[in-house]
Amino acid sequence: MASREEIMAKVEALIGPFNNKGVELKDATTFAGDLEWDSLTVMDFVAAVEDEFDIIITMNMQAEIETVGQLADAVNKLMDQ
Repeated sequence: MASREEIMAKVEALIGPFNNKGVELKDATTFAGDLEWDSLTVMDFVAAVEDEFDIIITMNMQAEIETVGQLADAVNKLMDQ
């Protein structure tokens, strides 16, 4: 079982290749606003997260996740199931 800090570190590492603007990552960093990701980038990133953590993030859950912190919390919750 990974801690939230470990999950955040992995999420930040996964964001790296997609962070073309070099945005500093915080809990409140948004994917659409701060990172300026389009839907294709989001789908590629979600696939990478799912592979890394061996989880499935539903479309409904994806629609609710707007920040890096929310993603870390969702991954943590899914890994507990």
